[in-house]
Amino acid sequence: MHGWIILDKPLGLGSTQAVSAVKRNLRQAGFGKIKVGHGGTLDPLATGILPIALGEATKLCGRMLDASKIYQFTLAFGTETSGLDAEGGIVATSDHRPTRSAVEAVLPRFTGQIEQIPPAYSAIKIDGKRAYDRARAGEDVEMKARSVTVYELQVVSVSPSLEDASADGPLNSVTFSAHVSKGTYIRSLARDIAYDVGTVGHVTMLRRTRAGPFDLESAISLDKLNAFGQGAAQEDIILPIEAGLVDIPALDLSPEQARAIQQGRVLTGIAMKDGLHWARDAEMRPIALVENIDGELRSVRGFNL
Repeated sequence: MHGWIILDKPLGLGSTQAVSAVKRNLRQAGFGKIKVGHGGTLDPLATGILPIALGEATKLCGRMLDASKIYQFTLAFGTETSGLDAEGGIVATSDHRPTRSAVEAVLPRFTGQIEQIPPAYSAIKIDGKRAYDRARAGEDVEMKARSVTVYELQVVSVSPSLEDASADGPLNSVTFSAHVSKGTYIRSLARDIAYDVGTVGHVTMLRRTRAGPFDLESAISLDKLNAFGQGAAQEDIILPIEAGLVDIPALDLSPEQARAIQQGRVLTGIAMKDGLHWARDAEMRPIALVENIDGELRSVRGFNL
């Protein structure tokens, strides 16, 4: 059993719990013990795409962690919390509500390579201990700024203030779509947007709509996963391992070339572009993640299928 289950993670379920649910349903479906891992943590208060790798696909989890992601999130103005989301106590308030034009005017400042300070309630380790453990213990956590990339950031919808619902009147909240690099904290992005329009805010909704090559079209609900464990058909539940490789070129190898790569030898003389590829044998089976540099092709990670 090798491949992917793309879970549309529901609200309140942690990533570790989601992996446990997959393991349980695979056992119930009669597949026995299978190695399972996830390709990117998603907070319990977030929903959406959680790629879960099975068997040899777990060798691609690191690559999935490095992939860009797309999120939709709602920023509610007027209250900032310690966790920058619906959890945690209130740490700041503001009566100011920005207009849509004011919000859209600051978005270019948050597009491209930016510096951001991660939330204190994050999984980043400080001296070997998670930041959120230190924050929950009452420590004053000092987070260092990091460089991330926001490829695209745009307004999806707005919620006008009931006191003034004019065309460009004050807003209670804004929902955004953001395409971001690995390591980007949406809660920090929301906090900083609120600061830049002269107020404070926190995230009330966060949904991941894409992770690497996977989007919501390939995702299944927790109910569908549980039905699979109770005997429902496997169709559309488990995607092949190559579904996680569609964003890089495939390379067809001859039987001799495939054996050489599987034995860890370097291949030369193949006319191809430099960069990462996935190699397949004459039977179209993925055999390795390979990289070509200056005419030399090497295995980065082999698959035992």
